[in-house]
Amino acid sequence: MTKKELNESTAYLQSKGFDKPEIGIVLGTGLGKLADQIEDPIVAHYNHIPFFPLATVEFHSGKLIYGTIEGKKVVVMQGRFHLYEGYDFIDVTYPIRVMHQLGIEKLFISNAAGAINLDFKKGDLMLIEDHINLQGGSPLAFKSVGEYGERFADMAEPYDVDMRQKLVAIAKNENITLRQGVYASVVGPQLETKAEYRMLGILGADAVGMSTVPEVIVANHLNLPIVAVSVLTDECDPDNLKPVNVEEIIEVANKAEPKMVKLFKELIKKI
Repeated sequence: MTKKELNESTAYLQSKGFDKPEIGIVLGTGLGKLADQIEDPIVAHYNHIPFFPLATVEFHSGKLIYGTIEGKKVVVMQGRFHLYEGYDFIDVTYPIRVMHQLGIEKLFISNAAGAINLDFKKGDLMLIEDHINLQGGSPLAFKSVGEYGERFADMAEPYDVDMRQKLVAIAKNENITLRQGVYASVVGPQLETKAEYRMLGILGADAVGMSTVPEVIVANHLNLPIVAVSVLTDECDPDNLKPVNVEEIIEVANKAEPKMVKLFKELIKKI
């Protein structure tokens, strides 16, 4: 990644009409429907954007969509990148840096995750309060990082308190169950063993997934306020562990998705 590459990616999108979006949104596995809410959409496929990685996961569609939701200009990532696809941390977080250069002032992130906290149920939403990075690296660990921001980025409060409070109030008002907890990010793509689920519980994780944390680290590096919501698609009980069915995970995410769309739309209204 170079400044020249970032500038070329940004210039291409601006030439397509991506004009000063206020909010960036990253849509996770099975959570693409928010894109249907965008008015006057302009679409840029990842394979047309200079220096952009390509999404290789079949249920990640791979396009950046610009338009309006609830009167605010947004840019939505429909399809994200993961370490398990063979990308590095720079690739995975490149779109966050591009959205920031386009002008976003806030970042919303969604993902599908497994529930470690057994009080949480399949189909619940969880507001991420904090995270544990178990991916074995950092998107800030490169020589020229100082050109992009403070090398030693502070992570005392990586998820914006004000937006979190607003989401809690919205969920209460809309009668949506919104859990709150700690998200652990692992590399994947294999699912966890029983012993690993026990370890994650001991570490203090409420949910586990394979994304989000690198994007959050870079957003903090760029001083972008973030809010993140997990759709809990399976229950990771090590004492009653059954083989995971990926199709079922997608189905659970699809069923829970309208609740997440409602939360994000209402939050867009209020900020």
